[in-house]
Amino acid sequence: MNENFKKMEIESARLIAKAIIMTSMLGTAIGEGYIVGKALEAMGRNPEISDSLFTKMIVGVAMAESTAIYALVAFFIL
Repeated sequence: MNENFKKMEIESARLIAKAIIMTSMLGTAIGEGYIVGKALEAMGRNPEISDSLFTKMIVGVAMAESTAIYALVAFFIL
């Protein structure tokens, strides 16, 4: 095989991997929005549990954000 062709194959595989990583980052952003939206909806329906629910929401958003941070690190490693 031609050496330039091998380099192109490797580069195209890298770009496909980066596209998959970008998709996971998009999914994380959508998930965070969903978490916050549903938590605010629940707080609006039952204001007495706002304090408890808010802390649980923050933990959930932090866990979702950690996935995005791992994806960002993987993006720059590739």
